[in-house]
Amino acid sequence: MKNLQLPQKIMLLGAGELGKEFVIAAQRLGNFVVAIDRYANAPAMQVADASEVISMLSGDDLERVVNKYQPDFIVPEIEAIRTEKLAEFEQKGITVIPTAAATNYTMNRDRIRELAAQKLGIRTAKYAYASSLEELAQASAKIGFPNVVKPVMSSSGKGQSIVYLANQVTSAWEYAIEGARGDTPKIIVEELIDFEVEITLLTVKQWDAPTLFCPPIGHRQERGDYQESWQPADISTAKIEQAEAIAAKVTDALGGAGIFGVEFFITKDEVIFSELSPRPHDTGMVTLISQNLNEFELHLRAILGLPIPKIEVVAPSASAVILAQKHSEQISFANVAKALETVDVDLKLFGKPDSRPYRRMGVALAKAETIQSAREKALTAANVIVIDYGE
Repeated sequence: MKNLQLPQKIMLLGAGELGKEFVIAAQRLGNFVVAIDRYANAPAMQVADASEVISMLSGDDLERVVNKYQPDFIVPEIEAIRTEKLAEFEQKGITVIPTAAATNYTMNRDRIRELAAQKLGIRTAKYAYASSLEELAQASAKIGFPNVVKPVMSSSGKGQSIVYLANQVTSAWEYAIEGARGDTPKIIVEELIDFEVEITLLTVKQWDAPTLFCPPIGHRQERGDYQESWQPADISTAKIEQAEAIAAKVTDALGGAGIFGVEFFITKDEVIFSELSPRPHDTGMVTLISQNLNEFELHLRAILGLPIPKIEVVAPSASAVILAQKHSEQISFANVAKALETVDVDLKLFGKPDSRPYRRMGVALAKAETIQSAREKALTAANVIVIDYGE
């Protein structure tokens, strides 16, 4: 990939807010980007050179748009993709990020968990699978309560819940099926880890250069979806080195190039592998203000084989999400000026065409002299924003 001439033609599969920032990064270097999603006017479509609305679970639809645009790179941004088609595109000379095989592995929690736990011998939470309510009840009893139930294929915490008692299993099953992506009703149940902090270790795998790591990002979740993140996370050097070693081991097994969002539970005594996404991570939105090169720029540079001389945090920083509370197709935002009055605060409003309860509509970003101050500034700015639903 060295000395690749620009522009390149990039097809983005999934056009949400993470994809939007990736498109912006790609276009700053003059590349041509086609944004694909299942609904019109998705965030990344608003800034892409071209867009298409298809079901990415349809192999025929995928083949049609690939044949139409003939991209140099295919960059998945979501899980709900007919990933076996990517191998066909790769055989035709299109570069799939990170690779077609790695994408197929990582789009399902069961495969990546088995790779880590069974093939690589990495410590994970205890887990089991279920394809029916009866199997989930049995698996939950085996794992023990409380436990976490979630679809093997989903995003942004959809379908994830904590089950404290056996009589909650049915509702957890129904919620997981409702939040699942793809066409396989498979559920994973795992032990609930008593952790001190959850972190994302953004891991940059390069074609012809060593793997790089961003300083760890701490994050807080509700309903399985991130609410705020901060960088750098306050964990020991020894635990950071353990996390980096595990992340390198998993990403080396997957191969390819690009950024991986590798999640860990950090307990008092252990570093426990949780999940992996083969793309920019939602908690990594904080890097839009915290780093000299944000996660989207790093993803692009790794994909195109461009050098990454240095990754550094410029100041303690934080992000806080702006969530919708209602269904609406007439969204507007009030108090934007008030939110931006504070020094070193920024906003990213995603431009999603409609809202629903708990849908992420934007993010507030802040930097300060300490993580605590940055978190307070980001949360205050996010809470100042009022969403008008056009009622």
